[in-house]
Amino acid sequence: MLLVKDFDDYEIISTSKGEKLERWGDYYLLRPDPEIIWESDLDKNIPHAHYHRSNKGGGYWEKLKNLPDRWEIKYKDLTFNVKLMGFKHTGVFPEQSINWDFMMDKIKKEKEKSDDPIKVLNLFAYTGCATVASLKAGAEVVHVDSSKGMVSWAKENVKSSGLEDKKVRFLVDDVVKFVKREIRRGNKYDAIIMDPPSYGRGANGEVWDLEKDLFELVMLTKEILKDDALFYIINSYTAGLSSVVLDNILKIVFKGKNGKITSGELGIKDRNGFVLPCGVYGRYEK
Repeated sequence: MLLVKDFDDYEIISTSKGEKLERWGDYYLLRPDPEIIWESDLDKNIPHAHYHRSNKGGGYWEKLKNLPDRWEIKYKDLTFNVKLMGFKHTGVFPEQSINWDFMMDKIKKEKEKSDDPIKVLNLFAYTGCATVASLKAGAEVVHVDSSKGMVSWAKENVKSSGLEDKKVRFLVDDVVKFVKREIRRGNKYDAIIMDPPSYGRGANGEVWDLEKDLFELVMLTKEILKDDALFYIINSYTAGLSSVVLDNILKIVFKGKNGKITSGELGIKDRNGFVLPCGVYGRYEK
C-alpha cells in the first residue's frame, strides 16, 4: 500500500465507527466512510461541518461553525479549491497526491531529455487535480469529463495554481465517445490518466458501468497511445474491485512493451496510526 505524505494542508485526525475527522487547511470536516468498521477515540473537537448519511441513500451537510462556501488548500506548489458537495465529497481526493507526484516526476524527467511536447489525456477528469499536476510539470493536457460543473471547477483549480497560460483543452463529453473520435482523428497521447466511477452518465445520458465497460474503454485507449507511452494510470474506488484486476488489464494493453506495471492500494494514516484504505490503482511506466 502507498501512503500519503507531505500533504501539509490535509490530514485525518481520527477514525471511528464509520466516520473520519479531517483537517482541510484551517477547517475541520466530519465525514462517513464505510471502511471504518473499527472503534477508536474520535477527536471530541466540534468540526466546522458534519455530513450525515441517510438510510435512504445520499445525505446532507450540517454546518456547525462558520465555514466559507469555498476555500483553497495547497499540496506542495499546487492549489485546489475545496467545496462541500452532495454525497459527502469536497472536490479533492487527497490520496491521489501519490499519483500526482508520480506523474509530475515522469513528466519532468522526460522534459529534461527532450523539448518535444508531452500530451496527457485525463479521462473522467473531475475537478482537475491531475490536470493541474500535469500542467505544472510541463505537459499539455486534454481534460474530459461529462459534467459541466466539474469542468468549470477544474478551470478554477488551474487558475488558482497560476497555470492559465499553459496548454489545456477542457471538454464536456462522454469519455467513450470522445476516445472513439480521437481514434478516427488519429490523435496520439504520451500518457493517459483515468479515474472512472462505478456508475455514471455521459453528457447526453450515456450509461457507464465500470465492471461492464472498463476493459473495452482501456482497449480503445490503446489505439490513441504512442508506441513509447510515458505512463498510464487507472484509479478505482469501486468496492470489491481488486488492484489485481487493474494489473491484469494493463498487462494485456502493454503486452510486449519493456515498461513496468505496478498496482496496489492507496491509503492515508490518521494521527492514531490507523491506516484508511482509499481505493486501488494500476500503473504502467516507460
